[in-house]
Amino acid sequence: MAKLSSINRNLHCKKLVQRFKKRRATLKSIVMDRTTSPEDRFSAILKMSLLPKNSAKERVRNRCAITGRPRATYRKFNMSRIALREFASQGLIPGVTKASW
Repeated sequence: MAKLSSINRNLHCKKLVQRFKKRRATLKSIVMDRTTSPEDRFSAILKMSLLPKNSAKERVRNRCAITGRPRATYRKFNMSRIALREFASQGLIPGVTKASW
């Protein structure tokens, strides 16, 4: 199990991303638009730098929903490889069986 502080920090980042999503998208569109004046683009960059760093979606870490493990997480199941194997072996995930050939 991952540290509870790491899991809570990641949840806080997810909330910040949702809160600042629209504002960050409008500022980013101004920055990326080459037709706007350099002064407007620079002011948009400055406004973007005032937003919290954790409001960037790149800072959110994919974690296992069961254990909180940060690595080897399958997106489809939102589980780590270890938890996925345990649940699949117990037959708790519908449609997933152990391969044998």
